[in-house]
Amino acid sequence: MKLHEYQAKDILRDHGASVPDGIVVETVDDAVEAARKIQKETGTDLFIVKAQIHAGGRGKGGGVKLAHGVDEVREHADAILGMNLVTHQTGPEGQKVRKILVTEGVDIEKEFYLGVTLDRETSMNVIMASSEGGVDIETVADENPEAIQKVWVDPVLGLRPFQARQLAFALGLEGEAFKQGLRFVSSLYEAFEATDSTLAEINPLVLTDDGEIEAVDAKINLDDNALFRHEDLEAMRDLDEEDPTEVEAGEHGLSYIKLDGNVGCMVNGAGLAMATMDIIKLAGGEPANFLDVGGSASAETVEAGFRIILKDPNVEAILVNIFGGIVRCDRVAKGVVQAAKNVEIDVPLIVRLQGTNAEEGKQLLDESDVTIRSAVLLKEAADKVNEAVGS
Repeated sequence: MKLHEYQAKDILRDHGASVPDGIVVETVDDAVEAARKIQKETGTDLFIVKAQIHAGGRGKGGGVKLAHGVDEVREHADAILGMNLVTHQTGPEGQKVRKILVTEGVDIEKEFYLGVTLDRETSMNVIMASSEGGVDIETVADENPEAIQKVWVDPVLGLRPFQARQLAFALGLEGEAFKQGLRFVSSLYEAFEATDSTLAEINPLVLTDDGEIEAVDAKINLDDNALFRHEDLEAMRDLDEEDPTEVEAGEHGLSYIKLDGNVGCMVNGAGLAMATMDIIKLAGGEPANFLDVGGSASAETVEAGFRIILKDPNVEAILVNIFGGIVRCDRVAKGVVQAAKNVEIDVPLIVRLQGTNAEEGKQLLDESDVTIRSAVLLKEAADKVNEAVGS
């Protein structure tokens, strides 16, 4: 689950990190009032107006503006609120801006990057620090990988003091800034661990003209599987930032991710779903989605799956690929037939059943009064997908 910048900053602040004053608003008038409040508390006339969407690259898309005075805050807020912000992470369709963050501006002397994520190869958390902040860390990794210092942290032992010092030295910090850098490394790691995050990063982490270290941007992604332990964090979920179809799928207990292809697929099990997408590509098509209906594959879940897949206008065929392990194939076949009768399916439907009672299931499909192209072997299903897409 992704968080907005202002939410990530609140979490960092709770763990001792220094974050510029900021107020999130949803109207232009509230943005002006927020700027006046910050001005009264800090005496500043420099503000930053930032679009709040779940995507990076907001500045390049026109979603981050520097304002010299309250009047410019009004001007920028009016331009950003309601805009369809397009970045390299939103895709060409963009994302509507419903909230903005008005923050105190800072005079920046140097920008850094600091982030934490899980390294699955080592089964340890890895903290990354770079003196080249303010740009995509992926770009730095490709063009100048030696500029990224990495420290692996054993989750049992936790972050050790010498590791924090190693990272602060890597950023080139000295004196009081070095001490603040140590605190930032510890604060970011504590926030990462405490929230069960999959990613926590500050980009840029800045050294100001007066020698202070501050987080002027922040990003935190939470592990969905751990949200049952964090009701307060789950309440931060912003459904407006998520694909409506994926939200609907979650309400039915389905794991759905929309893709850009032309063949909808419905599978039970994540591993089989990945293999199904591979076979679709080998057959000449492109998967339109990842959809895991889980172990039961009941008539209700299959029907919900059909409705969700068919909301994608790019779908030219549907491949249902079910392995009958926990659930019998004949029961799945009955569910598919029932669901196909309740949902108007206007594209070719290929159903491949394998496992317990696969032959009985295929017979039920073949004898039904619903137009279904049944298959048992994966190659057979692939050929029928190829034929359907070609037609």
